[in-house]
Amino acid sequence: MKLIDTIVYAGRVKDKENLLKSSSGGAFTALSDYFLDHGNAVVAAVYNYESHETEYRLLLTKTERDSAIGSKYMQSKLGDIFRKAYQWLMMHHNGQLLFIGMGCQADGFRIYAEKKGIRERVYIVDIVCHGSPSPKLWREYVESLEKKKGKITYLTFKDKRNGWKSPTAIVNAGGEEISIKDYVKVFYSQCSLRPSCHECPYASTTRKIDITIGDFWNIDKTIPDFYDPFGNSLFLIHTDQGEELFDSIKQNLEYRLSDVKQCWQYNLEAPTPVSHRRSAFWKDYQSKGIDFIMRKYGTESLKVKVKNKIRKLIGGVHK
Repeated sequence: MKLIDTIVYAGRVKDKENLLKSSSGGAFTALSDYFLDHGNAVVAAVYNYESHETEYRLLLTKTERDSAIGSKYMQSKLGDIFRKAYQWLMMHHNGQLLFIGMGCQADGFRIYAEKKGIRERVYIVDIVCHGSPSPKLWREYVESLEKKKGKITYLTFKDKRNGWKSPTAIVNAGGEEISIKDYVKVFYSQCSLRPSCHECPYASTTRKIDITIGDFWNIDKTIPDFYDPFGNSLFLIHTDQGEELFDSIKQNLEYRLSDVKQCWQYNLEAPTPVSHRRSAFWKDYQSKGIDFIMRKYGTESLKVKVKNKIRKLIGGVHK
């Protein structure tokens, strides 16, 4: 395995059903299908509806893998997954393993794999990351929601009913579909992210793992003839092993060679900056609790609502 000059692709799965189930262009599904179809293993994060935590698991079937599909706007727990991955490889001498995680987690697994002498048998993929919020915030948020509405049985942060560019965040609680856009707004407000995320060393197009995946934002402007309103993935290939893996899955993709200029997005150049409201946010949370901060930081002000309504009306006139 050796590092190469970064190769950039735009891509999406050809299977439209899988495209609609995915958060972006189905990169995770295409990559994991290749391993599972050959009797290998996948390590990825799965949401636990009992503990309301996102946990890393060893996945051996497509049914298990399907539980890991979709973006999760919360910190995921590694637990002892490195050890479990190593044990699986030791029990399956000809087996290979795909690890998919955030930049810090994926690089941690890379270092572990090199120390254990299994680097050539693992393919490591990381995801373009905005940052991880406090897991306590999410846990208190869903506990409050369940007290009001009932047990949560389904969660998605990126339902594509309105297309890939306008994802819908919902849960099913007590048999009712409920928007969680207030939590998403807090997530993107940059107030709730962990301090280390604002100093992330992985916010770059150059990495030591095999492939980076994510949404190919602004593709409708940079590669308009390749844009699909239902999802577009970014692939950054960093190693010869990553290039080999992409070559193995590309028959299941629509794809286009690109470059780092076309795929530019903020978190491929720098970590998410600290919000000027961060200190106030945490003081409000500590003194007034989760429901208060969701009302204060998770809803649009009247001024913003009026501006958005005017913008939509003007857009309607031009149409």
